[in-house]
Amino acid sequence: MPSPLPSDPGERTGPSIVHSAKPLPTPASSAKASPLWLLALITLNGTLAMHIFVPALPDAARDLAASASSVQLTLSFYIVGLAIGQLIYGPVSDRFGRRPVLIFGMSLCAGASIAAYFAPTIHALIAARLFQALGGCAGLVLGRAIIRDSVSGDEAAKRLSMLNLLIMAGPGLSPLIGAGLSAAQGWRSIFGWLSVFGILNVVLILFLLRETVKRAGRGASAVLQNYVGLIRSRRFLCYALGGGCATTSLYAFIGAAPFIYVDQLHRSSHEVGFYLALNILGVWFGNLTAINLIGRIPVARLMVMGNLLSCMGAAVFLVAVVSGHLSVALTVAPMLVLTYGAGIASPTAMSEALNVNPAVSGSSSGLYGFSQMAIGAVCTALAGVGGNPALAAACTLLGAGMLAQASFWFAKRAG
Repeated sequence: MPSPLPSDPGERTGPSIVHSAKPLPTPASSAKASPLWLLALITLNGTLAMHIFVPALPDAARDLAASASSVQLTLSFYIVGLAIGQLIYGPVSDRFGRRPVLIFGMSLCAGASIAAYFAPTIHALIAARLFQALGGCAGLVLGRAIIRDSVSGDEAAKRLSMLNLLIMAGPGLSPLIGAGLSAAQGWRSIFGWLSVFGILNVVLILFLLRETVKRAGRGASAVLQNYVGLIRSRRFLCYALGGGCATTSLYAFIGAAPFIYVDQLHRSSHEVGFYLALNILGVWFGNLTAINLIGRIPVARLMVMGNLLSCMGAAVFLVAVVSGHLSVALTVAPMLVLTYGAGIASPTAMSEALNVNPAVSGSSSGLYGFSQMAIGAVCTALAGVGGNPALAAACTLLGAGMLAQASFWFAKRAG
């Protein structure tokens, strides 16, 4: 059972964090009630909708008579929705339970997908995408929190790695699926299928997912106190900053990739989805490596080693850009190294952050997720600075990787 105190006796999280005095379910019973494949599906709901629509942006722009910059706001507002929603769902689920909050979030995502399907204007589509993200991010927060409700330490890191391993198939394949659906059935069909996926998740939650946390019955002041305590924890902040810089900084490359491959490397736009899928493959193998090494190598060391690999990949990419030798091979290969390292660092950094105070894992997961999305949004914006997308993305990736290394070092010192 998670301790009501910070997991490290030397850690102080500021004001006392309010939590339920009622015991959580035993790890065995929680794990039995929470199939990992189901947690992967509900977690995938939030990320799938973001990636699957990217190849259809030009088609949507033409159909809605919108500019390229306007239609790109459907992605920007989606990231904003993910960030805001993760601050809400964590503490709300700590109070009311994981299951009812998940049902609400998945239902909202499905309803917003239907609204996006019928959107008559670009502004209506942007609004629908915002609410789609606000609903879908419930799975991102609570899939992790349910694991943390059940297990801790190395076992939690392993299950988080397995969860990442399962859901990585979605972002890897979704650009290809989105391109295929848009070509065969039109861009609106993407949202039709997303609504079906959301409804399916609601049904599965109703029949297969049991509650993993006791309802705490806390008020808004207790929720705020939990966040204040986490924000005052130097360890948590360092892990959150480092984890975001080590993982969602990749959005800088994802946002710049169409311009790098098409405008700078003169490749067909149809190839972009394939190259992005290779990046997800790197994350997938990194997660698999983390699963095999956790228990044999300390989690903190794995986290640092993984991010160091990412820094090396970013450095090679930057050298290729600056030296004028940028090519498809010198873009794909360094990015594979970078994403492989991110796949190792991602679950380990997340596990370390959630272990700072296991008593409020929902709030911790939400705040951690918010920091990831916020950092991803900042890095995406930085990758658009200047007239050289490859240079901007490379500088952003290397800078984020170095900041992550520094953050992990400070987190260790704070502990």
